[in-house]
Amino acid sequence: MNDSRILTPRQIGAIYGADPLKFAFWVPAFAGGFVSSTIEQRTHWDFDYNIRLAQIAERAGFDYGLIATRWASTHGADSQIEATTLATALLGRTERLQIIVAVLTGLWLPGVIAKMGATADLFSNGRWNINVVSGWMRREYDAFGQPWIEHDERYARSEEFIEILKGIWTQDHYSFRGRHFSIDDYTLSPRPVKKPHPEIFQGGSSTAARRMAARWSDWYFTNGNTIEGIRAQIDEIEQNAAPFARRPRIAVNAFVIARDTEKEARDVHAEIIRLADVKAVRGFQEATREAGQSTKDGKGNWTSTKLEDYV
Repeated sequence: MNDSRILTPRQIGAIYGADPLKFAFWVPAFAGGFVSSTIEQRTHWDFDYNIRLAQIAERAGFDYGLIATRWASTHGADSQIEATTLATALLGRTERLQIIVAVLTGLWLPGVIAKMGATADLFSNGRWNINVVSGWMRREYDAFGQPWIEHDERYARSEEFIEILKGIWTQDHYSFRGRHFSIDDYTLSPRPVKKPHPEIFQGGSSTAARRMAARWSDWYFTNGNTIEGIRAQIDEIEQNAAPFARRPRIAVNAFVIARDTEKEARDVHAEIIRLADVKAVRGFQEATREAGQSTKDGKGNWTSTKLEDYV
């Protein structure tokens, strides 16, 4: 194609018939953003800031806003607002932006989330979606007196959670009997307007997480990695999903330091590391020992993460 125009990824996808690239931003639902450093922060968790940021993102063309969930401070986030509640506020003050709500499967009942999600989906005309979180901060479970189960079993619980969501959202008189959850002859009305159901996202780099993505999830989140490492993850998920006639989409997490030159950006990065909040970093590092490092096969992003990467 001989064309001097600068095209966006969505325009390129439309020209060649491919599923277009989409963009999401992290909704700042807790203090300190995602940087465990004493460097001056530019984000805040309060309501007005979140509304303003969501509206800016929508005007700029972002497709999704992802709300992380935090129930206890583990890495300096000493204030947190609840994700499902914040989602309804953002949906009510935006028009196009899709919202993804992170939900801990060990702290919620899937039937309750199915009902809440259907309501938010209905009132927002299909813009509510869920990120199913299988762990991963033990402190959150201990605080509420909930059992902290073995790593791979947490993903088995999440698979039941998703199966129930899909069942309730698409079937009448739905029943389910599992190791972790049960549903008895339940019919949801009204159902979500998004078909076949709200999009289901998940993260995790362990083998159990990838198997879950292959069987159940619409989107698989992966953290930072090399191009080769990400490609290997995608290949594994697609191979595992093929017997189920599925092909989950892949979302890659990236953090951007935006400055006029690369040198300025790298200097800011160095300053972030130099001013690391050591106590918060150590707390976060300790928490991740309950995540990837506890897998049966030793696979997962947290098994090889350097100290400066936690900042």
